[in-house]
Amino acid sequence: MAPVKFGVGQSVLRKEDDALIRGKGRYTDDVAPSQALHALVLRSPHAHAKFTIDAGRARNVAGVALILTAEDVGDLGDLPCLFNLEDNPFTGPPYPILAKDEVRHVGDAIAFVVAETIDAARDAIEAIEVKWTPLASVVGVRNAVKKDAPQVWAKHAGNVLFDVSIGDRQATEAAFARAHAVVEISIVNPRIVTNFMETRAAVCEYDARRDHLTLTVGSQGSHRIREIIGGMVLKIPPEKMRVICPDVGGGFGTKLFPYREYALVAVAARKLRKTVKWAADRADHFVGDAQGRDNATIARMALAEDGKFLAMDVDLIGDMGAYLSTFGPYIPHGGAGMLPGLYDIQAFHCRVRTVFTNTVPVDAYRGAGRPEAAYVLERLVDAAARKLDMTVDAIRRKNFIPPRAMPYKTATGKVYDSGDFAAHLKRAMEVAEWKDFGKRAKAAKKQGLVRGIGLACYVEVCGTMGEETAKVQLDPNGDVSVLIGTQSSGQGHQTAYAQLVAEQFGLSPERVHVFQGDTDMIATGLGTGGSASIPTGGVSVERATRDLGKNLRELAAEALEASSGDLEINDGTIRVAGTDRSISFGDLAKRPGVDPSKLNASATFTQADGTFPNGTHLAEVEIDPATGFIRIINYVIVDDFGVTLNPLLLAGQVHGGAMQGIGQALMEQAVYSDKDGQLQTGTFMDYALPRAADGPSFVFETHNVPCTTNPLGVKGAGEAGAIGSCPAVVNAIIEGLWREYRIDHIDMPATPERVWTAIQEHHRRHSL
Repeated sequence: MAPVKFGVGQSVLRKEDDALIRGKGRYTDDVAPSQALHALVLRSPHAHAKFTIDAGRARNVAGVALILTAEDVGDLGDLPCLFNLEDNPFTGPPYPILAKDEVRHVGDAIAFVVAETIDAARDAIEAIEVKWTPLASVVGVRNAVKKDAPQVWAKHAGNVLFDVSIGDRQATEAAFARAHAVVEISIVNPRIVTNFMETRAAVCEYDARRDHLTLTVGSQGSHRIREIIGGMVLKIPPEKMRVICPDVGGGFGTKLFPYREYALVAVAARKLRKTVKWAADRADHFVGDAQGRDNATIARMALAEDGKFLAMDVDLIGDMGAYLSTFGPYIPHGGAGMLPGLYDIQAFHCRVRTVFTNTVPVDAYRGAGRPEAAYVLERLVDAAARKLDMTVDAIRRKNFIPPRAMPYKTATGKVYDSGDFAAHLKRAMEVAEWKDFGKRAKAAKKQGLVRGIGLACYVEVCGTMGEETAKVQLDPNGDVSVLIGTQSSGQGHQTAYAQLVAEQFGLSPERVHVFQGDTDMIATGLGTGGSASIPTGGVSVERATRDLGKNLRELAAEALEASSGDLEINDGTIRVAGTDRSISFGDLAKRPGVDPSKLNASATFTQADGTFPNGTHLAEVEIDPATGFIRIINYVIVDDFGVTLNPLLLAGQVHGGAMQGIGQALMEQAVYSDKDGQLQTGTFMDYALPRAADGPSFVFETHNVPCTTNPLGVKGAGEAGAIGSCPAVVNAIIEGLWREYRIDHIDMPATPERVWTAIQEHHRRHSL
């Protein structure tokens, strides 16, 4: 059977892009009711301090409508943390909508100003009188757990939220006792700032007649915002709040969470009975939005003489920041479950500690714990290869879980359903011409440069957000609409879901309309996160479309006086096979007496077992020892995503994720001062983001093995690029530095300064 023109597997162009690139997108900041008031947040300049606040004078500034402090929002619920440990439940500190008496990070919110204009709000911010009493602060997880470190929260001794173990300590210790060799690394996964293109914004309208709020916000899920901001913070029933998510300019996990400003615009709109609008500038983003990563890890591997991995032991500390963001504690704990990776490691143990520091809260950022796990493991595997004088590919092949072992249960309880790990490693090495690298390295050396080549093989778990429901309906004009609770923030949902409809109906993408991000229009929804939209939402769309097709065949059978089994659907027409007798979707929808319930269908799906995308990233770099500058010469990716829905969309997702990983590997880091907790990288003058010139021309292929636990055979793909890229790039750098200088360690970001310093230190040692 020939593939459907716009169906699964086809590189259909993104249908949503025409409006976006012409400036016709509609983002939250484009929502501009003429009578809207404008709001700003007053934030703490201190990392830790006691304070008193007097807004009396500021309330008299011309144009000021309202100023909210902690006293004014004391009846609101706190921002909740939605994760806890089953075996060792913890109680986190309060995360108030506005801080009262004490702030705990630079950027902590203490007042919300609403005025007729932004300028008037700025004047009022300046007029608020705050008396500060600075307190000792602590930044960095290693500092936070030191004896006598300043305490972020008095009730959390030693700044520790929880200290738990995963795996089998006794079996792991026994394996280490009989090991031929042990290799150990100590690494840092630095904190990073998300920096999506569209900063957060919120607009709230209040209908006094119905006592009803409409909140427009650039989020990754309208229903989750209503559940938390409406139900848990404002404490109102769901029918009293509508949440609308228009176009969203990037999210990467960070826009999934509720934030203080969403509740504050709602409170202000209800008090003033007017529309209130708040939009973050980039400075707000750097100190007001959840940040990512920030782990310090010591990892050890017990090795047999032949290179077999006997056991793995890890000590992981994750930084929570000053408060617990929505899923913050889950990230290091959940990520630890993926530490065994693609390898047959029978004995595993990991100590996981989460600690508080006087910094912006940390939460899920593209990959959410899985990039951190892959980085630890793949750095450790390369170190093991050096320890035993094995090649990095040989030691991986020695320890890969073979396809015949599937389904395979890891030492942390994850069940891999499918995959051929050696195959994508082999293909990546072929494409990269690995065997000829020595020649290229020699040629580079003649030019005074050092070549390095490295790889990383990863696996992640995704698609487990929960159940997602899709409704597919036939419109009066014969087009088809999809209503679903996921939320696109640039992934291409409009196109992807249209292809699933096209697969069964043969409709062009222009005739399929996808609606998301409106709690009044769509009954339920999880939003988008964890690469779940296609593994979960896609299955729901496919099943609902199939059920709608069954309904339409029944209706058409009556209209055409034929058996439904003799009917075929294509290009918006239902035809009696082998004849010219047909009826269009439009005519069927308008047929007198048609049962309207037959013109739509819904389906719900839950990916209970998760999907496990995996692959190999391979990087070749060139290092200039005179400056420490690193250039990526070649970059090859071979991934297993089970089934490819749209190769074009998939490549875009992988390229984008890989560039984010490259940014983290080479230049990105949020730096806080040890002295006073100030964010020293709070602007783009200080915080480096990768540009197009910093990335390579990617070579991307798939070596797909269909997922056996997903009805479509797909494995989530949205985060994978960010998971394999960091270790591949850093392993390539270390390979070159080790071969040339016997330098076996460098932490991310591998900036020119760090690389140059490491080389100079090598020269200094060898000149003594």
